[in-house]
Amino acid sequence: MRELGGGCLCGEVRYRVVKPLRAFHLCHCSRCRKSTGSAHASNIFTAPDGVEWLAGESLVRRFDLPSAERFARCFCSHCGSGVPYLSRNGESMIIPAGSLDEDPGIRPQDNIFWRDRACWYDRGLEAPRFDEYPE
Repeated sequence: MRELGGGCLCGEVRYRVVKPLRAFHLCHCSRCRKSTGSAHASNIFTAPDGVEWLAGESLVRRFDLPSAERFARCFCSHCGSGVPYLSRNGESMIIPAGSLDEDPGIRPQDNIFWRDRACWYDRGLEAPRFDEYPE
């Protein structure tokens, strides 16, 4: 297994993945859309001890949604970026795919909570594409 590094936007929190990646889900539920401010969460799963913190672990804050059995989120307290977190049942470490520094070598295997996807999501996939800001 090759080692993957990752971190938050400001660079204060750094980690590396030390166990094989097990799954990659794109979650369209309303909770994931609200917490990311985007169309879906992009979560990669590994073993509970699959991440080693390199810097800034003391800056990581956790939010467990009280009304939800499973929903949680960890983030850098400086910049708010999502960082890896242990699932509430303790069975998986969940890595926000966008926090990785490089290609994880795994691709999304499914879109979960598809019926809950944002009403504008499908149209967004058809919209023009640009490599930089449009003119």
